[in-house]
Amino acid sequence: MNKAIEIENVNKSYGDVRALEDVNLTIEQGEFFGLLGPNGAGKSTLIGVLGGLVNKDSGQVTVLGNDVVQNYRKTKKSLGIVPQEVVFDPYFNVRETLEIQSGYFGVKDNGERIDEVLDALGLKYKEDTNIRGLSGGMKRRLLIAKALVHDPDIIVLDEPTAGVDVELRKSLWDYVIKLNEQGKTIILTTHYLEEAEQLCDRIAILNKGRVVAVDQKEELIKRIDKKVIEVKLQHKPNNIEELFPTAANIEWTDTNKLKLETTRGNVISLLDKIQNSSLEIVDIDVNSAKLEDVFMKLTSLGGEENE
Repeated sequence: MNKAIEIENVNKSYGDVRALEDVNLTIEQGEFFGLLGPNGAGKSTLIGVLGGLVNKDSGQVTVLGNDVVQNYRKTKKSLGIVPQEVVFDPYFNVRETLEIQSGYFGVKDNGERIDEVLDALGLKYKEDTNIRGLSGGMKRRLLIAKALVHDPDIIVLDEPTAGVDVELRKSLWDYVIKLNEQGKTIILTTHYLEEAEQLCDRIAILNKGRVVAVDQKEELIKRIDKKVIEVKLQHKPNNIEELFPTAANIEWTDTNKLKLETTRGNVISLLDKIQNSSLEIVDIDVNSAKLEDVFMKLTSLGGEENE
C-alpha cells in the first residue's frame, strides 16, 4: 500500500507543555485509522499540524508524499478535516456555505457533489435555511459536509459525533464506510471507544503527547488477557465466592447476571464449574477484552508499547 500520511519525529510545545513528543506514525491509503487518547493527549494538536493550522517545532509531515509546509496547497486540497468546534459565517444558508467552501478549494460547478453530500447527511431539506436557524445537530452535519464537499482523498474526523443524535451517527457512519470502501482514507478521533472498535482497522493511542501503542485493532485487544463469563440466573446464589475461587473478579448485577472475570486459560475450568453446579441457568455468554480495556491500561497507567 502507498502512504497517505507520514509523520516523522514531530514535536510541539506550548511553553513548558510538551503537546507532541517525537511522534512517528504512518497511515496507509485506504485505511480506516483510529487516533485515540484522553483529553490533552495531543490528538487535536497533531491534526492541527496535519492541516497546517499549527506550526510544529520539529519533524516532518507529508500528505500523499507532499510536505505540509512546502506544498501546503496540495496537502490542504487532499484533506477534509472535521474540527471539534462548530464555527460558521451566520450570513449564508446551507447551500451557499458549501458553494463558498467549494470555491475555497478551487472547485467550480460543484452542484452534483453538494447534492450528494446534502443527501447523505440529511441536509437536503435544509439547504435554503440560514445557518442561524439550524439546530446544534444540524450545524454539526453541516460542519461534516464542509469537510467532504471538495471530495478529498483523506478525511479526518475529530470527534464528529460528539453531542449528536443517534440518527445522525448512523447516517454519518454509513456514508463514511461507503467512502472508505471507495478508497478514501479515514482518520477518526473519538471518545466513543465502541465506535473506534467497530470501525477502525488500525489504531494509535496517544498519551501525554506520545504514541504509546499502534497496531491492528485485534492485536491491540489481544494484549489484554481477559475473558468475561456472563451467566443469567433465576436466583442469586448465596455462595458465589466459594463456587468460583479462581475468578479474578466476581460481580452480581441487578439484571440477575453473574459476571466472572478470568484469563483465557481459565475459561474452560470455570465453564465446567458452572455446568456442574446447581445454579438455575437462563443464559450464558463469554466475551473477550474490549478496546476500552487496552485504552485504560495504556493511558491510566502511562504504559507504552513494548515491541
